Amino acid sequence: MAKEKTVYVCSNCGQESPKWVGKCPSCGEWNTYVEEVVRKEPASRRAVPGVETRKARPQTLSEIEAGQEPRIDTHDEELNRVLGGGLVPGSLVLIGGEPGIGKSTLVMQTVLRMPERRVLYVSGEESARQLKLRADRLSKVSSDCLIVCETSLEQIYTHIKNTRPDLVIIDSIQTISTEGIESSPGSIAQIRECAASILRFAKETHTPVLLIGHINKEGSIAGPKVLEHIVDTVLQFEGDQHYMYRILRSIKNRFGSTAELGIYEMRQDGLRQVSNPSELLLSQDHEGMSGIAIASAIEGVRPFLIETQALVSSAVYGNPQRSATGFDIRRMNMLLAVLEKRVGFKLAQKDVFLNIAGGLKVNDPAIDLAVISAILSSNMDVAIEPEVCMAGEVGLSGEIRPVNRIEQRIGEAEKLGFKRFVLPKYNLQGIDARKAGIELIPVRKVEEAFRALFG
Repeated sequence: MAKEKTVYVCSNCGQESPKWVGKCPSCGEWNTYVEEVVRKEPASRRAVPGVETRKARPQTLSEIEAGQEPRIDTHDEELNRVLGGGLVPGSLVLIGGEPGIGKSTLVMQTVLRMPERRVLYVSGEESARQLKLRADRLSKVSSDCLIVCETSLEQIYTHIKNTRPDLVIIDSIQTISTEGIESSPGSIAQIRECAASILRFAKETHTPVLLIGHINKEGSIAGPKVLEHIVDTVLQFEGDQHYMYRILRSIKNRFGSTAELGIYEMRQDGLRQVSNPSELLLSQDHEGMSGIAIASAIEGVRPFLIETQALVSSAVYGNPQRSATGFDIRRMNMLLAVLEKRVGFKLAQKDVFLNIAGGLKVNDPAIDLAVISAILSSNMDVAIEPEVCMAGEVGLSGEIRPVNRIEQRIGEAEKLGFKRFVLPKYNLQGIDARKAGIELIPVRKVEEAFRALFG
């Protein structure tokens, strides 16, 4: 009979300790140790059922064949872009997000678009009837999609052996448990052991596996941090439930870029791909309103225009408020200091509120110029012309620094009908302004940009 023991496991890194400690000696996090009842199994007994384990031997780099593996098309352009071109055979993909954000809808919608693939959908949270109702709501039918409601990892391997699927989906990893560990499903030991076993299965059979994971109240994937290290790709499905937009971000991707972004619109019949997000992120009725500036941003390989909104008012209380939604608050404070020191605008005793329209979170430094322009527009209560778009990074000395891929930013503004584009003067090198269908306004300093915008 296997010996049972109680250990304390760090929920952040998975480090074990025979007693509770306040600070993890491995990762340095505080109050992350939780008690687990575990039973050690021999490594031979933890092999993946139905899969022949091969012993590896050392090879030189010249002996290894690095062929380009064909990707599996998910028939979803946004998902393919975020994954780096499609699903890689043998990859393990983790999709995380808040409850009710649409993770299961996204995966079910993807499954129903792949009738040429044999898919096994393992659900540990919903019944087969609930999945059928969701599939009917998405108004698509796929006869090759196999549904099984199971939470035992050993039984899941039995179903996989009997059906031989091309793609396996597990919803969710927190509900799966293995008999090798005597702890409740969702515990740190269960999640770690099940994920490692599924990874071995995916690599040895070249079968891609999609895992759906919950997130905790801090917004990170629930379970040990080692779960994110085990999988090949971590996708974060974000969005405010009060907005209709959903954003799919790549946090980790061994087969592509982590800078890609997929945008969806939540509708009654499922998620709709947003191929041109600029038209949805811009409101067309802000003419004559102050505090609004249009910025040309780039996420991944796609440019899009976003609306930057600012509100500046006199501080009612002693300490002025600083608030930013969708933008780094520390960077906004730095831009306010530049306006105060380099340009001479007195904003120390005023409340400043900043918002990126559409619920987006933007990290592109090229929207700095739009941020300070919107703040100044609200401060003076003077509207910026609605046909002006801008891009530029602001330095601490008040200079407008160049940004990358300026041609794509200009092309996106021209495509949406903008007439003038404010850009850093250094970016004008190598661009033929006469061939551009939009008026280019080069600026070197913040003062020049303000004169071009407000006269």
